[in-house]
Amino acid sequence: SVPPFPATQAMDIIRRNLGAAADTAFAHIDETPLASASIAQVHAARLADGTAVVIKVVRPDIRDSIDETVDFLRQVASRLEQRTATARRLRLAEIVADYDSTIHAELDLAREARNTATLRANFAHSPLLYVPRVYDALCGPDILVLERINGIPISRVAADDSLGVDKALLADRGVETFFRQVFVDNFFHADMHPGNVFVDVSDPADPRYIALDCAIIGSLTPTDQDYLARNLVAFFNRDFAGVARLHVQSGWVPATTDEAEFARVIEAVCEPHFARPLGEISFGEFLSALFRTAERFDMQVQPQLVLLQKTLLYVEGQIGR
Repeated sequence: SVPPFPATQAMDIIRRNLGAAADTAFAHIDETPLASASIAQVHAARLADGTAVVIKVVRPDIRDSIDETVDFLRQVASRLEQRTATARRLRLAEIVADYDSTIHAELDLAREARNTATLRANFAHSPLLYVPRVYDALCGPDILVLERINGIPISRVAADDSLGVDKALLADRGVETFFRQVFVDNFFHADMHPGNVFVDVSDPADPRYIALDCAIIGSLTPTDQDYLARNLVAFFNRDFAGVARLHVQSGWVPATTDEAEFARVIEAVCEPHFARPLGEISFGEFLSALFRTAERFDMQVQPQLVLLQKTLLYVEGQIGR
């Protein structure tokens, strides 16, 4: 809920990105934005042939504001790492550097157009996920033109039983969609907050997710994929000795760690969660408990996994509803 910037500025940005094509490509652009957020706002429009689209426009001067904020975070991280072992274990400077790269990538709508096209291709003809079509010829660094979709916000689907949506099937498809993105395509949507997730409920018995805002995309190295998959399998099998061993092998905890003690502590953290019905398990609470354990064993944060951890929490939020 960010106040919109003036339509005249949005039109100037569109013209600057498209040149003369701006006057011929669109039959109409609605000056009142559909939505306005911190980095960009979205305007409804129609192409010259009548096709309904939306135009995402980057907020003017947002880059300067972000640069100033990231520079402040960088200074804070550096000073904290000089002063405390906890900050060094959390690798704050690396996390800020990773965030710097991520947020600047989010500002490049030409990159978002490529991400959207790739995710759409990965799920072409899939019952799991629909990704809007990108109009590449009309995209630029500061504007993105997409097919306008019809769907219901995931928050409304969760709260409104009158829609008749098969929520169990939707939850299954959410998990399958996530694991396919991470372990099959190695290209996952890393900004799946409720504003970016809609549901096609044209057939409530066969619901499908709709993904918007593909600006932040994550991927893992083959090594991280392998260790993550092995850890998940070990957790699901309650093989806590295996979890401890994998953490040492991957370098996520020091090589001097007592694996037997580490396994006992992990078991103590995990078992209360396994004893609950699935619907009562909070992944966020589970992660918090693991992070407290991690501090005891000098486990370092892995900056390359931060986006994945954030995505897991988002996924739990959508499916948990």
